[in-house]
Amino acid sequence: MTPAPDQSAGSARTAEHARLAEATGRAEDALFEANPWYEWGPYLAERAWGTVREDYSGSGDAWDFFPHDHARSRAYRWNEDGMAGLSDVRHELCLALALWNGNDPILKERMFGLTGPQGNHGEDVKEYWWYREALPSHALLQWRYHYPQGAYPYQWLIDENARRGRDDAEFELLDTGVFDEDRYWVVDVTYAKATPTDIRALITVTNRGPEDAEIDVLPTMWFRNTWRWSEGVDIPVLRLDGDAITVADHRLAGYRLQAAAAGDASVPRAVFCDNDTNTARLFGAEPVTAYPKDGIGDHVVHGAATVNPAQRGTKAAWWYHLRVPAGGTATVRLRLSGPDTGAGPGWAEESDAVLAQRRRDVDEFYRALAPADLDTDRMQVLRQSCAGLIWSKQIYPYDVTRWLDGDPRQPAPPDGRRRGRNTDWRHLESYDVLAMPDVWEYPWFAAWDLAFHTIPWAHLDPAFAKYQLLVLLRERFLHPNGALPAYEWSFDDVNPPVHALAALRVFAIDGSRDVEFLERVFQKLLMNFTWWLNRQDPDGNNIFAGGFLGLDNISPIDRSHLPEGVRLEQADATGWMAFYAAAMLEMALVLADRNPVYEDMVITFLEHFVRITTALDTSGLYDADDGFFYDRLTDASGRSATIRVQTLVGVIPALVAVTLPERDPQRVSRLQQRLAHRLRDITGGTDQSWRVRADPRTGQRRALLSVLGEDQLRNVLTTLLDGDAMLSPHGLRSLSRRFTDPYSVASVPGATIEYSPAESRTAMYGGNSNWRGPVWLPINYLAIRALLQYATFYGDDFTIEYPTGSGVRHTLRAIADDLADRLVGIWTPGPDGRRPVDGGTDRFHRDPVWHENLTFHEYFHGDNGAGLGAAHQTGWTAVVADLILDPPGGTGPGSVTS
Repeated sequence: MTPAPDQSAGSARTAEHARLAEATGRAEDALFEANPWYEWGPYLAERAWGTVREDYSGSGDAWDFFPHDHARSRAYRWNEDGMAGLSDVRHELCLALALWNGNDPILKERMFGLTGPQGNHGEDVKEYWWYREALPSHALLQWRYHYPQGAYPYQWLIDENARRGRDDAEFELLDTGVFDEDRYWVVDVTYAKATPTDIRALITVTNRGPEDAEIDVLPTMWFRNTWRWSEGVDIPVLRLDGDAITVADHRLAGYRLQAAAAGDASVPRAVFCDNDTNTARLFGAEPVTAYPKDGIGDHVVHGAATVNPAQRGTKAAWWYHLRVPAGGTATVRLRLSGPDTGAGPGWAEESDAVLAQRRRDVDEFYRALAPADLDTDRMQVLRQSCAGLIWSKQIYPYDVTRWLDGDPRQPAPPDGRRRGRNTDWRHLESYDVLAMPDVWEYPWFAAWDLAFHTIPWAHLDPAFAKYQLLVLLRERFLHPNGALPAYEWSFDDVNPPVHALAALRVFAIDGSRDVEFLERVFQKLLMNFTWWLNRQDPDGNNIFAGGFLGLDNISPIDRSHLPEGVRLEQADATGWMAFYAAAMLEMALVLADRNPVYEDMVITFLEHFVRITTALDTSGLYDADDGFFYDRLTDASGRSATIRVQTLVGVIPALVAVTLPERDPQRVSRLQQRLAHRLRDITGGTDQSWRVRADPRTGQRRALLSVLGEDQLRNVLTTLLDGDAMLSPHGLRSLSRRFTDPYSVASVPGATIEYSPAESRTAMYGGNSNWRGPVWLPINYLAIRALLQYATFYGDDFTIEYPTGSGVRHTLRAIADDLADRLVGIWTPGPDGRRPVDGGTDRFHRDPVWHENLTFHEYFHGDNGAGLGAAHQTGWTAVVADLILDPPGGTGPGSVTS
């Protein structure tokens, strides 16, 4: 077992830091090859069925082409899924948990949920599980699941949600009564590594019910099926060898999965089948094997003769049948180890010591990471949000050319797919470990989500954070024309350009030392910035479009599919571009400190910034009376109309705020000489002196890159910080609460919007994209960081009424601190002991077994803070960890230039 070099509490270097430091070489090239601790990780998806990669239809209907009912019987093409799953970093050998309660019609091998068309608010997982603990090296991983003892109500959930409309609440698993009288199992899975290739697993099942109950527990190991898709690929073998299921005829030959007797002395039985499609069941075709992928499940549930009596195959499980008394717990211990580790007796007893040491390591790691005065409730939020972030690492294999053209050993895909989704992205070829937005609802990378993921990742594992940004900008992802792929469902969609900000934040959190990383990001983002200039500014006037921009249905109209002849000028798209130019300028200034060549880039991006902000200032998109930015719609006849609805669209321009100190007067003088006439021409000679001010205490001058002057900033903040408008007790709403009466666009039939604090009533973007009232963390996070930049520039003399109408004035820094507290408070108990995130679900509040588990949702109710949408979105929602580790009122890294 690898020793911890420093076990002192609060130490800046812990055993986990030592494990992470084993990586050498450039992050994006060698991270996973150089660090053996990454060899095994939580890379197995929670859902592979219903995904684009597995869709070989001509219509692009991924949900129907590969439904949940097929998942147990049909071999996946691109990746695998399972519960509490691990895989090797090449995604060839997988390990996960299967369960059977004696009543379900199928083995529980994966989480069940509704497809997009089935859910009354889009796709929706219908299970309860949590990520409890994790270390970024995967030296410790802990997962919990609540499994009903009665039959799982698959069809009831489908039928009842189909009956309900968009105005109705979702019908949840708890609503079915399957957890009544506490008739369920608490299943905990903990992985602890003794070495990078010696993994100990502890599975505990606790009977919460009032009577003795039986459960089958099947830790399952299998190979991802590669042999059916390509020529010349040998079929690997799993076989029984004494007390172990062993790997043969494969690169990982010699790996062993050993299973100890359970706590009640029951000995498991090894069962084998093949990870091949049950063609007879699904398609009525000749079987390719007598022991197909669902063979173990059919054998356990129905007693079918579908497991190989020769005890070999490509899928195998250790089958435990346990009887557990009411309130009792049964324990299962396993060991997955490589050929370089010993396999002698006594490993099960030794596993307890490994688990104990890794639990000490995780405590030590978070004590060293967190502020010394962090309270217990916030520490729980920190640890469980980071656990979800770490568990969201997934291997992402996707070769778009191969996917479009089909495999040589399979029928050619329908012609329709060659003209459908992602056809312009043939260059995209991924085989990378990426942080997913949500491992069930969004088990694929999303470009702007991933940018936010990197910020908390920079605290946990800076090398992995940098790897995420760099790999997305490599030629395998970045389009030759400079576009970033948005997400699997449509790489062509346009996401907000937040990657420069993410790179700066990662750079700052990591100590502002890795200039090479920043330079590599900068060079690639030059291409993307140019793409925005060329493709998203149709009139060449620095007023940008962009359509969707990640904010989904925030507009009364579908911004990605405008009526014929209609043109939209977007306040948020133009604001995002000013934001992008300011971040690139900030990056160029950092690089110019080391290399004066980058002064040219400082000039370039300052020009772009001033052109965009000047265009925005003169565009008419800002309404001085309302103190807000609005989109403008122009029809085919040239008539224009302002869309006067107050959403986060009108706030984006206010998020552009970078404060730059005058650190090098000589450079400033040079730049001023080069820019003087250029800026005069661009701005039409308007006064820009408000952008520079001197600190009254030190005399140091600072410059502000902002769209807003002081009066405009006050006007926008007056609306933004109004509790009757956009300020909620839990952060900033995505739509002002003043729009409880629908707002309509007269020139576009059916284009309406109204305040919906929870799920919206529109089917736009699949019906599960809800930016019409709820609180979303990413924009809140950017607002907090912008307020800190304004505070740095204006100082504590700048105060504003907060909340609007309260009569109490606060500094911008104090307001940022309070907004952060409101967001963190979503997960911390109030005076009544109830957490806002748990909403009105009484069991989560009163039952300690449920209350101790935190969920990190996609968005939150605009009035009460209840968690909504995807329940495991510890992707961008994990920025709450950054608010805890670097609070606005603290002395953390902040901006890299200020």
